[in-house]
Amino acid sequence: MRLLIAGGGTGGHIYPALAVARSLRERPDPRSAPELVWLGGHRGLEADLVREAGIRVRRLALRSLRTVDRSVHTVLDPIRLGVSVPQAAAILARERPAAILTTGGYVSVPVAMAAAPLRIPLVLWEGNAIPGRSVRAIARLADALAVSYEAAGRALAGARVPTYVTGTPIRDVGAISRDAARTRLDLPPDAPTILIFGGSQAVRRFNAAVAAALPRLVERVHVLHVSGETAYAAALAAREALPPELRGRYRPYPFLRDDMLAALVATDLVVGRAGSSTVAEVTALGIPSVIVPYPHAAGHQGANAEVLAAAGAARIVADEDFDADALVAATDILFDEAARTSMAAAARAFGRPGAADAIAALVLALAEHRPLPTPEVIDAIARGHRA
Repeated sequence: MRLLIAGGGTGGHIYPALAVARSLRERPDPRSAPELVWLGGHRGLEADLVREAGIRVRRLALRSLRTVDRSVHTVLDPIRLGVSVPQAAAILARERPAAILTTGGYVSVPVAMAAAPLRIPLVLWEGNAIPGRSVRAIARLADALAVSYEAAGRALAGARVPTYVTGTPIRDVGAISRDAARTRLDLPPDAPTILIFGGSQAVRRFNAAVAAALPRLVERVHVLHVSGETAYAAALAAREALPPELRGRYRPYPFLRDDMLAALVATDLVVGRAGSSTVAEVTALGIPSVIVPYPHAAGHQGANAEVLAAAGAARIVADEDFDADALVAATDILFDEAARTSMAAAARAFGRPGAADAIAALVLALAEHRPLPTPEVIDAIARGHRA
């Protein structure tokens, strides 16, 4: 059986799809694992990331990341989109997938438009509380909708498609223990630790806050700080300026690809943005968080953060209010046992570590022409209560 995954552009569309791909491949009987094909576009991250995962990649004429600034691409992007619809139809006719999973974004539009007349069943996943424009445009063409937030399901109710709250597909967060993670990062077993990372967007605000707060921070906690490549040298210089006995409490990193899971498992508090994958991993691990939503991108992160804060799992600091004092104040959570315990429990209750398995179950049901599982079954899988 062949299945097709359509997605591209940013990691927020690609990594969740790769998590579902991993679940689809990890069948009890390896002989039943489906063949996977990925359909992406140009300009996005998918070509390298997906090939590294051992999945065959095909690409459409469109660019996975839609142009925002005015340029020649403002004119060319709609033309590329129009060309990509018949191109997607030709690829689907040739590949003949039993079902398609798409994670939204620009790539999903021509794929959904091509799949409908070919009667290839489609599962559409939306990771934000406010559905994106592409998802809104094609939701009615899907056979099942998977959403990370109930608010997104309500917003898409007009599509009249079976909708499931699955959460965001993530990597296996149980792959490393806390003790092993702390050993890997050379952290003391019981030292209060904070992880600070701003993702790929507007990270300078986080770096400025860390630089100004660092002497006060390291007196209270151990700090894991993802600075980005351009600010890494400055972070190292700031570390050397600390008293020798405190330097070991500050660990700057240009990035944390292979060690990101270890950093999350090892930490006691996360300060970061509110991307769907970040929220999913933090809650799956039951980590309290202080969220500084990225103020642009149609307010998606603000809506994500508000849902998490309403559940009691996070506190929100507005982007314009995030500075050194706000960062130091965030560490108060680590010294308030009642607040830390309550937020950790709320995060764990909110998390859906089995989201990838839940979405894989929907895709396989459609591919095998079986009835879709009930929302109760999918919710149990997503929460990790069923394999």
